[in-house]
Amino acid sequence: MLQIMMNDILGTPAILIGIFALIGLLLQKKGIGEIVSGTLKTVLGFILVSAGAEIIVRSLDVFGKMFNQAFAINGVIPNNEAIVAVAQNKFGAATALIMVFGMVVNLILARFTPLKYIFLTGHHTLFMACLIAVILTTNGVSGVALVFTGSIILGALMVLSPAILQPFVRQITGSDQFAVGHFGSIGYFVSGWVGKWFGNKEKSTETIKVPKQLSFLRDTSVAVSLTMAILFVIVACFAGPAYIQEKLSGGQNYLVYSIIQAITFAAGVYVVLNGVRMLIAEIVPAFKGIAEKIVPQAKPALDCPTVFPFSPNAVIIGFLSSFLAGLTSMFLLPMLGLKVIVPGLVPHFFTGATAGVFGNATGGRRGAFFGSFANGLIISFLPALLLPALGSLGFEGTTFGDADFGVVGLILSYLLQWF
Repeated sequence: MLQIMMNDILGTPAILIGIFALIGLLLQKKGIGEIVSGTLKTVLGFILVSAGAEIIVRSLDVFGKMFNQAFAINGVIPNNEAIVAVAQNKFGAATALIMVFGMVVNLILARFTPLKYIFLTGHHTLFMACLIAVILTTNGVSGVALVFTGSIILGALMVLSPAILQPFVRQITGSDQFAVGHFGSIGYFVSGWVGKWFGNKEKSTETIKVPKQLSFLRDTSVAVSLTMAILFVIVACFAGPAYIQEKLSGGQNYLVYSIIQAITFAAGVYVVLNGVRMLIAEIVPAFKGIAEKIVPQAKPALDCPTVFPFSPNAVIIGFLSSFLAGLTSMFLLPMLGLKVIVPGLVPHFFTGATAGVFGNATGGRRGAFFGSFANGLIISFLPALLLPALGSLGFEGTTFGDADFGVVGLILSYLLQWF
């Protein structure tokens, strides 16, 4: 039963968020038609977001292989999915128990404290549960103490992370209907702070004036396609046609293949944006039932792409700026005696884009650029510092990527060693 609960229900974010929507609609005593429609559309919206994300990840994986071939990079590549997969053989049971009871703690804290957030980003809940299980176990905590302590920590993080971001989310969305539930929150908070102090809120990324001849760039899909096509073609030229056509494209011309991958990336972004719109349109009204009956005034804390539609230009600026910071860090890390962290395209896209939106909300174009650049530095240096704390897991060629994992892992490790 635990395995079914973990892998098939709680481990499937679309089902998890659909269950919450279903409960909310039932508590509001909606008609059968509205319940079925609202639940299915919520699940469909989330699946669209996930499908778009998978398209983006596949395209970025190709870009990463080209990049590594072009510049002969050797180092650790942060990837949450990979490090969790490595950890599951040894820490799977502890991870499952911490995840399940951590969600219970989340509901209790949301019910009885002012932090009215219910964290609905299931895969990040799993990733953080895994990190906590690894850190606690490698520092000698086991049994009931492991599950109890881990669940309390996870549940607390599931309300604190959305809480620190909510003032910025209100500026981004112009409302207080939902929160961001994603464990890159430290990077987003720093980006919002950088934008506030070093940016110019009046000059938003969304008011960039485009010459009439280039008015087609106002279309997000076209702008993303062209931007990524330029990046892909440049890197493809350095990687060389032989490598691409023999190892990646199956014989297709390397330039044609690169352009198709760039447009595929843009298609993924388009699917994500439309999935987010559907998800928000359904989950927010459905969630009122839970807010009214179980956790008064509760807000759903949703995955980071939910803010993308509010500042599409900032999404691209944020990604590119964060990735630039990752490249810069590759030269700085060895100078400080740290392991080289190869910029992971997936964390830099999702967290960099989100940081760009946060920075733009508080500091316009400068905020989007410098805020996401700060995020890029954070998700480069923190994984390098976290490697020793992960013990043998840290030497599998990968590690946790997003900001909160580094902060939580380091603080928890140092506290356990100290005590």
